[in-house]
Amino acid sequence: MRRSLRKRSTRAELSIPRGGRLGIHYDPDRFGAFSEGIARFLGTARFLVVQTAMVITWICLNVALFRNQGFDPYPFILLNLAFSTQAAYAAPLILLAQNRQADRDRAALERDRQVTTRTQAETEFLAREIASIRLALADAVTTEDLNDAVERISGLVAPAEGEPESPPLSP
Repeated sequence: MRRSLRKRSTRAELSIPRGGRLGIHYDPDRFGAFSEGIARFLGTARFLVVQTAMVITWICLNVALFRNQGFDPYPFILLNLAFSTQAAYAAPLILLAQNRQADRDRAALERDRQVTTRTQAETEFLAREIASIRLALADAVTTEDLNDAVERISGLVAPAEGEPESPPLSP
């Protein structure tokens, strides 16, 4: 008893699964892709048409051709068994495909969230830059301001009427 407890506690990492107990090794991604292919096929009209044709053929062969000696007489137990087996395999494969799609959706949502965050940060940066440019331009002198100032100065410097002009200053 003590020895088995010690073996369990010395196991390296619990998050890493041990090898398969049956010795069967498979690639989870390939198996997932395979299950998605089956799930996609099971959800098509083609599958329903083919399955319906097979069931009708099965029933016609057993009722019309073989009468009482059919290979699957009236309650069609073998046909029911085939449907049960199909459902037993289809349901987990469909669930696996849905889980993989949910994982892809989660990853896409995370990428979208990162892009949105980056875009928002860039937009805020640009808004601050535009605000600083507006503030800088508010203090800038325009041509109209320069013209007004030149007119005021020239009005102050211009000689009054009847007053002689002063000679230019020489250096």
